[in-house]
Amino acid sequence: MYSKYIYLLILVIFSNALKSEGFGTFGLDIHHRYSDSVKDFLDLDGLPEKDSLDYYAAMAHRDQLIKARRLAVTPADTTHLSFIIGNEDLPSQFSRIPCDCTNCARSLNLTSGKPLELNIYSPRNSSTGAPVPCNSTTCGRRRCSVTRNACAYQEVYLSSNTSSTGILVDDVLHLATDDSQQKVVDAPITLGCGIIQTGDFLDAAAPNGLFGLGMDGVSVPSILASKGLAANSFSMCFGPDGIGRMVFGDKGTPVQKTTPFNLKQSHPTYNITVTQIIVGKNATNLEFTAIFDSGTSFTYLNDPAYSVITKNFDSLVSEPRYQPDTQIIFDYCYELSANQESFFTPDLNLTMKGGDQFYVNEPIVVIPRKGGYAYCLAIVKSEDVDIIGQNFMTGYRIVFDRDEDGFGLDRFRLL
Repeated sequence: MYSKYIYLLILVIFSNALKSEGFGTFGLDIHHRYSDSVKDFLDLDGLPEKDSLDYYAAMAHRDQLIKARRLAVTPADTTHLSFIIGNEDLPSQFSRIPCDCTNCARSLNLTSGKPLELNIYSPRNSSTGAPVPCNSTTCGRRRCSVTRNACAYQEVYLSSNTSSTGILVDDVLHLATDDSQQKVVDAPITLGCGIIQTGDFLDAAAPNGLFGLGMDGVSVPSILASKGLAANSFSMCFGPDGIGRMVFGDKGTPVQKTTPFNLKQSHPTYNITVTQIIVGKNATNLEFTAIFDSGTSFTYLNDPAYSVITKNFDSLVSEPRYQPDTQIIFDYCYELSANQESFFTPDLNLTMKGGDQFYVNEPIVVIPRKGGYAYCLAIVKSEDVDIIGQNFMTGYRIVFDRDEDGFGLDRFRLL
């Protein structure tokens, strides 16, 4: 995850979760913005019917928005905040919320027909909040806003003219531990005060903010660990219904194998190495790196990994190829007969560096067609970064352990 964010609506927080030896754990339920629970709550105007071709197209469009941010090399105009240091910005990993907005979404439409007014945050109205000074160690190489005398940030996406511009703010995150005592903990946190939001941030993409989970020192996991409140790790799990769970401080179990992160990058991400691809019984030794990104709906792979999986999969499928009348992002789809009640798909397994086996639980999606159904191998051919998306992560509790065994080595684990 280049800037590992969760584009999910957080509805229910701080329930029961696993414990971590010597630390507290803090858990929350997460709901994908296309899940039924969110659709029942919010009136998402224009949201296509679940599992329709338009539904998958909308999810793919959102994926492209996220991917475009990773590839952005030139930030948008920054004159609104009068930056005094350069035009480069570091990929930020902190949480961001609308704040003292001059341009942002201020309400969401509910299914009841009534608008839900968003409570826009302001550090001026917080007894514990204060802007981060430009000369602070937290600000580092980031830019400075002259007009606000505060450390500034800007996140720019290349599609849909989408961006978030603002300043960094120190405040307190109020948490409750997952044990039976429900101990209240106040965790100091640095977050992005999003003053100017543009494009999809005004409605479709995270109108009420983003949750930062990256390796940067100002991300939520880093802050909880630095204050001794939780182990420097967190876990995520996703079910097929789009509802999942995130737990800060979760170290997993001793029986889990580990896969090391690839950290020889200017901006470390949750990047791992795959050493082998197995489709059915066909094993291909092939080494490539990929980012595990819960914020991306589908899995995006370059050649040769893409061709190895798709061609082996295609050779083992008995149904005829299917080409939808409307454009679809998946290249390999197969037609089911009108009275067909079941079908076989080959197993897909990725072998990680270190020997861990990642069996993909849901490599396909079922789509409607005239007179019946079809299914598609839910992998998209990439022309840039390799991403293991949420569809491949479904059914796993994945632990991102950032200081395994106290050696300062980041580890990726699967349960």
